[in-house]
Amino acid sequence: MRANSKGAAPSIAAFQTKVCGWMDAVFGEDGATDPKERALRFLEEAIELAQAIGVKRQDVERVCDYVCSRPAGEPVQEVGGVMITLAALCQKSDIDLQHAALSEFERVDTALLRNHIRSNQLNKRAAGLVAS
Repeated sequence: MRANSKGAAPSIAAFQTKVCGWMDAVFGEDGATDPKERALRFLEEAIELAQAIGVKRQDVERVCDYVCSRPAGEPVQEVGGVMITLAALCQKSDIDLQHAALSEFERVDTALLRNHIRSNQLNKRAAGLVAS
């Protein structure tokens, strides 16, 4: 999803809509609608980001234990927290959040990677790593 004709980047809402269309194309309309499955994929990506920055497994486990020992929050508020902390992490890590999101979308929005992602998802489902 490139910048629009005026050179401006798409809004968050436009990006979200584009990603949803991509998900439907990759997984089918029924294949990507389970919020728990999407949350597990988000968790996987968040852990991969933390790992890429140098966070160790023990730290992830400690945070997981802490979070799971507390009452569940409200999804909308937690999304806000995710966005704020991701923006702060990107700022302090010299990562342009918008550029990273748009360039990753362009990378995965190819026939070859769509097929690869679809295959990975089936393997994860068979291994019990996603909702079935």
